[in-house]
Amino acid sequence: MRDLWLDLSATTQDAILLVALLLPGAILAALLLRGFAPGPLVRALLWRFRWANAVFALLIAISVGSGLALIAQERGLRQGTAQAADKFDMVVSAPGSELTMMLAAVFLQATDAPLLDGETYQEIATHPRVKIAAPLAFGDSYERAPVVGTIADFVTYLSDGEIEGRMWTSTFEAVAGANAPAGIGDSFVPAHGHGDSAEEGAHGDAFTVVGRLPPTGSPWDNAILIPVEAVWAVHGLADGHAPDAESRLGPPFDARYFPGTPAVVVRAESLGATYALRSEFTRDAETMAFFPGAVLSDLYRIMGDVRQAMSALTLVTQALVAISVLLGLFILSRLFRRQLALLRALGAPPRFIMAVIWSYAAALLAAGTALGIGLGYLTAAVLSRVVTARTDILVQASLGWTEMHLAAGFLSAMLVLSLVPAWSVLRAPVLSGLRS
Repeated sequence: MRDLWLDLSATTQDAILLVALLLPGAILAALLLRGFAPGPLVRALLWRFRWANAVFALLIAISVGSGLALIAQERGLRQGTAQAADKFDMVVSAPGSELTMMLAAVFLQATDAPLLDGETYQEIATHPRVKIAAPLAFGDSYERAPVVGTIADFVTYLSDGEIEGRMWTSTFEAVAGANAPAGIGDSFVPAHGHGDSAEEGAHGDAFTVVGRLPPTGSPWDNAILIPVEAVWAVHGLADGHAPDAESRLGPPFDARYFPGTPAVVVRAESLGATYALRSEFTRDAETMAFFPGAVLSDLYRIMGDVRQAMSALTLVTQALVAISVLLGLFILSRLFRRQLALLRALGAPPRFIMAVIWSYAAALLAAGTALGIGLGYLTAAVLSRVVTARTDILVQASLGWTEMHLAAGFLSAMLVLSLVPAWSVLRAPVLSGLRS
């Protein structure tokens, strides 16, 4: 049986689990409604107390929707960060914090970091198994967008060769990210630093944007990329090439005139070569080579704990909502206590009375859960836009099977618990009900 289950596709397994979660409610409906048709009476009760019913269903929807949206958002953020780091196979930097350098190199978070010297970069760039060794130079910005110095090969790799316009051909040309505050043909002067502390006009040389990258779903969409030589030049440093050498941009660089770089993004010829390079360039006192994906995995492990905490919090919240729903059903049942007592006095079977009350509760629960799913979808979409705007990481959160299972489990459990207020009505004396 276990092998048969494992042979099923993930979608089929999820669909079977969803049906299994809804099965108790379906069984209850079949048992209680067999031989009865309480629909007209239930519709009358729903319409008679429509405003109270609407508020009750809305409260259920808010509870269900908020829980679903939070869980979906965590998954969307996980997927967005993984996509943002997809192009960064390995990063080499000076020894320090892998997390700090990953945030700087992949997510362009401003940080102060020691530099790798020219000999180290030369060793990396000339390694026979290295296809791209892209030095990165940070520190400048334009209208809060980071200005990053690098080489043309890395820009081409980052864009998969789909650059609108063209690649730079001179020192003071630039390629803008998809959401950068400068378009093709615009000129700008970078500020030194980032944010409120940036020094406007610290660099007098203007750059002209000649190309634009396609969207990548990462903070690089908001960046402006320039030749690494330009970053060194505007800071009064050597440009990585000998003074008497032919004017050029990009590698090969002369180690003697290489000012240094905080990080080198490395792309190897194969996955096996990448692992070998990490071992080779991990040196305690000189260099630190790491996989951004591995650092993210550690973060995901922490986020997994957060997800479990969020799930536990959601379950606790749903339990509290369940108690509130039961109390609400008790209160709502008292609104039509006299009508039910009259039915009992006229000889209506107890199972019919239970079917009416349970169907009434089931209608409210089903409506609230369905509305909650829609509300969760809308909330997840809004939260995704907010997180994307704040982090520059493309987050596309949507409700999946996990959220559907949670909603179905809540609905099924509440349908079973709805028997309690129905049973309590039958225990109440008919005479007191008629006098209410």
